[in-house]
Amino acid sequence: MKAIFYPAAERGQNDIGWLKANFSFSFASYYNPEKMNFGVLRVLNDDIIAAGRGFGSHPHDNMEIITIPLKGGLEHKDSMGNTGVVKAGEVQVMSAGTGVYHSEYNASHKEEANTLQIWLYPKQRDIQPRYDQMSFADKFKLNELTTLISPQKGEDTLWINQDATFSIGEFEAGQTIDYTIKTPGNGVYVFVLDGVAKINNQLLNKKDALGVYDTDSLAIIIEEPSRFLIIDVPMS
Repeated sequence: MKAIFYPAAERGQNDIGWLKANFSFSFASYYNPEKMNFGVLRVLNDDIIAAGRGFGSHPHDNMEIITIPLKGGLEHKDSMGNTGVVKAGEVQVMSAGTGVYHSEYNASHKEEANTLQIWLYPKQRDIQPRYDQMSFADKFKLNELTTLISPQKGEDTLWINQDATFSIGEFEAGQTIDYTIKTPGNGVYVFVLDGVAKINNQLLNKKDALGVYDTDSLAIIIEEPSRFLIIDVPMS
């Protein structure tokens, strides 16, 4: 097993007033040649967006884009004709493919929103752009992982154009999660949203992450009540 520790305090930062962003990997004005990606995971931005503010219409292509609101919601519009709000408890996916424009604004005019914006390199390039979102609010169970995204179409999960699986869970102290990597050769990026956990003797606090690869499985030991996201991705 090999592992890369990503401390929360070492993330890139950008504060422009209405947007307070934390970058796990090089993005925009933040550049660190040692933090370009973890396998096909290219971007993980932890954004706090002021009430009523957001990102105007802008283009993307050949990227799998995942939005996970942690607090509040985002109003989405795109060039495919999709409009709506994605809220905490829901997940949004967009295969940019040959190209798409979209905008995202905090849907509330009173409270800030906190969202994760995640980009993955696609498995196939230049596919037809696609959009979907799903609520998982009634699927979450304490001390269990819930699969959000998988490589295959299914009724209970979203899917993307990549051999990647996203899972999330909330666990009580004292629990141990034995996680088996979903696709042979993949690695996993474990991002702690709240709490304290330990993997391979590495202690992870809130917003710390650990990238693990060259293994078929790993054990996550919950030191304090915790919530975390597991991103299971190809390493090349």
